[in-house]
Amino acid sequence: MTITASSASKSMTRRGFMGTTASAVALPWIIPSSALGAAGAVAPSDRLTLGLIGRGCMGRGHLTRLAGDSDVQLLAVCDVDKSRRDEGKEVVEANYAASQPSGTYHGCAAYNDFRELLARQDIDGVVIATPDHWHTPVSIYAAKAGKDVYCEKPVSMTIREGRALVEAVRANKRVFQNGSQYRSMTTLHEAINFIRAGNLGKIKSVFTLWGWTNVPTVGNSRVTLNPTLPDEPVPEGLDWNLWVGPAPVHSYSHHYHRNPIPGVVPWTFCRDFGNGVSTNYHSHSADVIQYALGVEESGPVEIIHPSGKQFPTLTCRYASGTLLHHIDGWKQVTELYHAVPDETQLDGMFGGLFVGERGWLNVEYGHPINGGPDSLFEELKLKRRQASGANNHHANWFECMKTRKQPSSHEEIGHRGASLGHLVASSFRLERSLKWNPVKEVFEGDEQANALLTQPIREPWSL
Repeated sequence: MTITASSASKSMTRRGFMGTTASAVALPWIIPSSALGAAGAVAPSDRLTLGLIGRGCMGRGHLTRLAGDSDVQLLAVCDVDKSRRDEGKEVVEANYAASQPSGTYHGCAAYNDFRELLARQDIDGVVIATPDHWHTPVSIYAAKAGKDVYCEKPVSMTIREGRALVEAVRANKRVFQNGSQYRSMTTLHEAINFIRAGNLGKIKSVFTLWGWTNVPTVGNSRVTLNPTLPDEPVPEGLDWNLWVGPAPVHSYSHHYHRNPIPGVVPWTFCRDFGNGVSTNYHSHSADVIQYALGVEESGPVEIIHPSGKQFPTLTCRYASGTLLHHIDGWKQVTELYHAVPDETQLDGMFGGLFVGERGWLNVEYGHPINGGPDSLFEELKLKRRQASGANNHHANWFECMKTRKQPSSHEEIGHRGASLGHLVASSFRLERSLKWNPVKEVFEGDEQANALLTQPIREPWSL
């Protein structure tokens, strides 16, 4: 299926659009004084115009972030759930209206179909916060429509999908940011750069969580499954066929989608819709770990399954010899690997524990940076130990949209971070070790494993 508007042409910039009298007159907007550059606000010629695609659990946070930034104008909200998109439109317009003398604003459109949003030439970029199975397709549609893209992680469902995304972004000269915000937090960034610069010496091993995914009606699994769930009536206002989109047909179940929105994304357990553990936390860690190791545009060369008895948990080996151990809980670091002192208290789930020749650091969001020996922290000179707080991830994307430079977590980095999760899942799914060529992106001489590099796309959708 293709976009029927002039998607093949380059997008008109916000500056060019505002200079087109006929287009500007046709817009059904009430333009706020701040949009006209009053009171020191960013003038419309310099303001980026954006659309939000997907307003579920993550999309709500993005909407608040975008609507509160004077450097951008949020022109549209898209969601296949009418209640979510209508509420999003109301939130945006109420936010902008608060700064208007009239107390009103009517400049945010609401769309059911993302293609209608992408057909608008007055939108510079889109933030994609859909379920996983839509990340790559919508990103590719957006790139072909001339939009810059900020996409939630993991950016793909398979490694071949991720490579197609990279190629589309580059072919259309788009600015792409993978939503790995933790790497852009100051304390985490300082610790990661400390490791990346070699200040821990050669990194011998890294530990990160994998754990189990809870699958409704089935139980625990290390990988996503496709359980048979009872059919339920589709809620009023939900375009279920478009929600399913390129995935195989599934009857509606509240386990996939429901209102009110739960605290976590519910569909991650389903193999056709989500990436399970990788969606929930591994994708956060993958970018942090591979960036610290200096392999953010590559990947491991071997995935070693515990059935081979070489290591007690699934382990990835990089060409440098560094081992990335995937553990079920932090006690395994001391009880199985004896990698840090037994009395060490470890916690966190969005990062990794790095063990080098000169000591170790546990770099996890939401927790103080922990490590040893204490002398490391005299060298590290952190402004604060607590790894949480604001980040500049969106701002970095905005700036790169203007300069056309690569963002801090660009398309190749996003693809490689997602790929690490896909590789781990493939080994767990096949219950054996795998040899991986990160340059060719194939399992050398392994047809069974290579079959997992892609998955069918339901017609009429395509990448």
